[in-house]
Amino acid sequence: MPPDLSAEVAETFGRDGALAGALPSFEARDSQREMAVAVAEAFEAGGALLAEAGTGTGKTLAYLVPAILSQHRVLVSTGTKQLQDQIYYKDLPALREALGVAFTATYMKGRGNYLCLHRFDAYRNGETLLPTGNEAVLETIAEWAGDTETGDRSEIEDLPDDLPFWGDISATSDNCIGSDCPQHQECFITRMRQRAAESDLVIVNHHLLCADAAVRQSAYGEVIPSCVHAVIDEAHQLEDVATQYFGVSVSSHRVDRMIGDGRRAAERDFVGDPEDQRTLRTALDRVEQRSTLFFGAVTQHLPTADRTRLDPTLLAPVQEAGRTLASTLRRLEAAIQLAPELTEDLRAIAKRATELADQLDFVLAASDDDYVYFLEHRGRGVFLRASPVDVSTIIREVLLERMETTVLTSATLAVNGSFGYQRARLGIRDAMEVCLPSEFDFASQTVLYLPTQMPEPREPSFTAAATDEIHRLLEATTGRAFVLFTSYANLRAVHQQLAIVTRFPLLVQGTAPRSVLLRDFRITPHAVLLATSSFWQGVDVAGDTLSCVIIDKLPFAAPGDPITAARLEAITKQGGSPFDEYQVPLAILTLLQGLGRLIRHRQDRGVLSILDPRVRTKGYGRRFLDALPPSPVVHDVDAVSRFFDDAGVD
Repeated sequence: MPPDLSAEVAETFGRDGALAGALPSFEARDSQREMAVAVAEAFEAGGALLAEAGTGTGKTLAYLVPAILSQHRVLVSTGTKQLQDQIYYKDLPALREALGVAFTATYMKGRGNYLCLHRFDAYRNGETLLPTGNEAVLETIAEWAGDTETGDRSEIEDLPDDLPFWGDISATSDNCIGSDCPQHQECFITRMRQRAAESDLVIVNHHLLCADAAVRQSAYGEVIPSCVHAVIDEAHQLEDVATQYFGVSVSSHRVDRMIGDGRRAAERDFVGDPEDQRTLRTALDRVEQRSTLFFGAVTQHLPTADRTRLDPTLLAPVQEAGRTLASTLRRLEAAIQLAPELTEDLRAIAKRATELADQLDFVLAASDDDYVYFLEHRGRGVFLRASPVDVSTIIREVLLERMETTVLTSATLAVNGSFGYQRARLGIRDAMEVCLPSEFDFASQTVLYLPTQMPEPREPSFTAAATDEIHRLLEATTGRAFVLFTSYANLRAVHQQLAIVTRFPLLVQGTAPRSVLLRDFRITPHAVLLATSSFWQGVDVAGDTLSCVIIDKLPFAAPGDPITAARLEAITKQGGSPFDEYQVPLAILTLLQGLGRLIRHRQDRGVLSILDPRVRTKGYGRRFLDALPPSPVVHDVDAVSRFFDDAGVD
């Protein structure tokens, strides 16, 4: 640690500092400098820092510079792959040159992105049956595998996202046999971890961060090296990601993968009496049969909605089939143990069978009040899940308390100037705080359009009224808009009516991959993108291409969602107000993320619009309005047209 890191950081961000002299686009910003100094002070003193940095602050450089100059190894976790890419491929090379400081960095993705050499050899040697029609793809992978330094599948540009056998040759923790693997030293995961352990900066995302923490007790699962200083960017996403990874999930896909791996291992690795091998094959066949019966019963007897909350009563019709599957999984483990010489691949199958049995028993019992149990249908998959209702203690114990320094930052962390909501949700007890306003001049760069004649969202006439308002706004802005919806049902209903009346090209979520829709939006004049939750954050479209963001309804979490319902109940049991303490703060942060898509640079101009009348008519609406940027409010579409005329936007 430099003797006075804070002073060095402050000087670096000054008007005559190292960044001003080396980065052509750099401009000294008071808020960025203030955040950077706060981060430096956190590295010096230790503990946690909560830093909200409004749009335009330049928060990424504000934490990267202190991290580099601190001379610590720092873990940086982001919410999106896009930000990972920006940091690793753009920001760090620029800072290496600007600061004149030698440092190393490693980019880490989830294990499933990397090729497993051990399992790939089984395919190449014919020990594993290749799905028909994939011979050319296998040859492409084989050629690449001989040259790649990282084993990251993204290096093969035209590799299909849904490649049917990638799960069989990737380095997932389920498949990993650890240091006993014959290719352990050549393994891409081993080499990535070694690079990270020797690096000054380790760049991950929240999914890998939480997945890694969840399997830290496992012999082979952990890939992130030990770090005691961390920056968690886009920290508003951390609770949702932690909820996903610190729970339990038993799926038809997961059982099928284990059966396939077991059969391959039985043919390739079993040493001993042929009768014992036949016993193992029979045990695998029985697991497959019992799995088919169990998941068939789930489909037949349980609701078919996308997500359904479960309890012992609802689970009763499938519990016998589930218990039979669990006992069959345990008999599989016993059959594997009959082998006189157990290979590590067979040991891994035995371990997976036992874990699946234990987790299936846990979900079927649905008896732990700290978890919410639910059924999820996704594509052809059936998932029985148990998720923690409250992850605050888990985050504190598994992530925060392991660190000497933790910086948590986002453009949306505080609600009406208070960090209380995030402190409670993330288990943060003691923390320094800094809340920095946006560098953008919303009073001159934007207007906020709130229509005065909209019906309540629950009224049948809302969709038609919303379509009319959207149509009139698009005429005023000549398209160039994101229309963000709180549900697919709303999106489909409006799209059906809007397509009849608008003259602008409509791009609709679900018709193409997210990256393709964004590319088409940028290159299509006057385009309008209709989208839901995945476009509310992590999307950056600068300039006149995007001049309008329209929100259909206040983005309250659906109270019928199993996890949301369980959290509302938990707050009620504790004597709190779930609406005031959870639903409103979460909706405010989500709304700010959505509206934050509009202004990305000082030259941007545009209109924000919320069609939901509750922002004006309900008492809690004032909390939303007070949280919004200081945009002038207008109620007339003609005022929107005049704004663009005055701003000189075509």
